[in-house]
Amino acid sequence: MAPTQREREAARKRQAKWEAQQAAARERRRRIAAIVAAVVVLALVGTGIVAALLGDSPAPEPTPAATAPTATPTPTPTPTAPVPDPALAEGRTWTSTIRTSAGDITLELDGAAAPQAVASFVTLAQQGFFDGTPCHRLVTAGIFVLQCGDPTGTGTGGPGYTFGPIENAPADDFYPAGTLAMARRGGDGASMGSQFFLVYQDSTIPSDAAGGYTVFGRITQGLDVVQAVADAGVAGGASDGAPATPVTIEGVETQ
Repeated sequence: MAPTQREREAARKRQAKWEAQQAAARERRRRIAAIVAAVVVLALVGTGIVAALLGDSPAPEPTPAATAPTATPTPTPTPTAPVPDPALAEGRTWTSTIRTSAGDITLELDGAAAPQAVASFVTLAQQGFFDGTPCHRLVTAGIFVLQCGDPTGTGTGGPGYTFGPIENAPADDFYPAGTLAMARRGGDGASMGSQFFLVYQDSTIPSDAAGGYTVFGRITQGLDVVQAVADAGVAGGASDGAPATPVTIEGVETQ
C-alpha cells in the first residue's frame, strides 16, 4: 500500500530532523577540532617548536627555553652536495679566523670531539661558502648567542646537505662564553648544515627531544668583537632578531 500524504510528510520531517542533527554534530566536531588545534599550537609555541619548524630557525621565540639556536635547511628535492667526510677533520685541532665587518674572530676547532661538524665547517670555509654571508640572528635574553652561516640571511639557508647525529653536546646544557656550536632544527638531531652560533656570555640552553647542540670549537680571540655586537642590541629593540649592527663575514681562513 502506498504511503499516505500524512505518512510522507511525517517521513520528510523525520529526515529533515535527522539531517539537522547530523549537521549540528558535524559543526560540534569542527569546533572541537579547531579548539584542540589551537591548544596544540599554543603549546608548541610555548616550547619553541613551531618557531623552530617555521625556520628554524631562527625565528624569535617567546621564552628563554625557546630561544635555542635553530636552523631550517633550504628545502631542495635532493641534496646538492655530499656531506664532507668526518675523516677530513683528522682528529686534530684546527685554527680558523673569521674576518667580519665588525672585526676578526679566531677559533679553535676540535676535530677529535666533533669530527663531522669540523669537517663540514672546514670544507665550507675552504670553498669560500661563508664569504659575504651575514650573521643574521642575535639573542640577548635567556641565552646569549650570535648566529651566522646562512647565505640567505633568513635563517632557512644551508649548504645543500644536512648531517647528524649531535656530537659533543654538554650533558648539563651549559655553554660557556666563547663556545662555538652548530645550529639545528628543534627536535631534529640530523638537521645541521652551515649555520653555527657563537656564545658571548655563559648560557644554559635546554636540550630538546633530539638532545643538545654540537660543540665543535671555542673562541680564542675576538670574543670582545661579538660582545660589542651584542651590546649594540637587536634591530628594533627586541631581544631576538637581526643585530642592530650588521655583521658580514668577509672571509674565513682555516688551517
